[in-house]
Amino acid sequence: MTCAILWCNLGTPDEPTPQAVRRFLEQFLSDPRVVEIPRAAWLPLLYGVILPLRSSKSAAKYASIWTPDGSPLRVWTDKQAKLLQGWLGERGHTLKVRYAMRYGQPSIASQLDALVAEGVTRVLVMPAYPQYSCTSTASVIDAVSQWTAKQRAIPELRFVNSYHDEPGYIEAVVRRIERYWREHFPPDHLVMSFHGVPERVVKLGDPYRDQCLDSARRIAGRLGLEPGKFTVTFQSRFGRAKWLEPSTEATLHALGKRGTKRVDVVCPGFTSDCLETLEEIAMEGRTTFITAGGKDFHSIPCVNDDSPWITGLADIAEKHLGGWPTR
Repeated sequence: MTCAILWCNLGTPDEPTPQAVRRFLEQFLSDPRVVEIPRAAWLPLLYGVILPLRSSKSAAKYASIWTPDGSPLRVWTDKQAKLLQGWLGERGHTLKVRYAMRYGQPSIASQLDALVAEGVTRVLVMPAYPQYSCTSTASVIDAVSQWTAKQRAIPELRFVNSYHDEPGYIEAVVRRIERYWREHFPPDHLVMSFHGVPERVVKLGDPYRDQCLDSARRIAGRLGLEPGKFTVTFQSRFGRAKWLEPSTEATLHALGKRGTKRVDVVCPGFTSDCLETLEEIAMEGRTTFITAGGKDFHSIPCVNDDSPWITGLADIAEKHLGGWPTR
């Protein structure tokens, strides 16, 4: 096998402990793509205040969603890579599919090392982020570039920047929602919550917000939702900078306060259930909505290992593998 796919997700701590979470957060929040503050101002704050205070709190949150098999994000990402290799094999492609984490283990560098050691000469890098952002997708590209800077013989590389409008991705999210509604009936209001980024990032040219809104428009159109029946929001605000709005938390509070009986939240920007979906939305979001006066709250699972999603992922991979000897 000379070709491979590297399926890259954000990452996760190795354990739900303060020490492991601190290591993860240190790597994550030290990335200048994630926090665009001058290092001289940011690093003292990170090491002196944020890591000491946030590690234990975040560890408790991770512990609340940890499974017997480990971190949900790692479990799903690993499973997606294995299923993608199987799906592509069914279509006649002979290639390896490995997963890597931008922060934490297995690292992008270690997986590239392993692939090269196994004789791979062509690698398609696929981020698990449907919408492009310099804070996520570009950081994956940075990590690959840092690896290539240390290599003598560099494999041929291709990158998938985004697939926010790919039919297979939209179809997978729509069918995930429809299946949930067949079991639980549709809500009074649907919230489509995407991970937030600072507003400054978008003003400087990042296409992330536009791609999120385009994905949401396509999903809502396929579901036949009128504009007043859904809201697009952004979650996971961090720090004092102005982030994309409306915020998920503020929207859930407002919906609850005005007496909305049932709200469903789906997170189309996440391809694997993780801390942000299982704890921030399913737990904290529920509390926000119910406390504000809402009656019934549902968190719709991510596409995870759904067959339509793996099929769509295989379609995207085939498009970008074109011309490489995989058959």
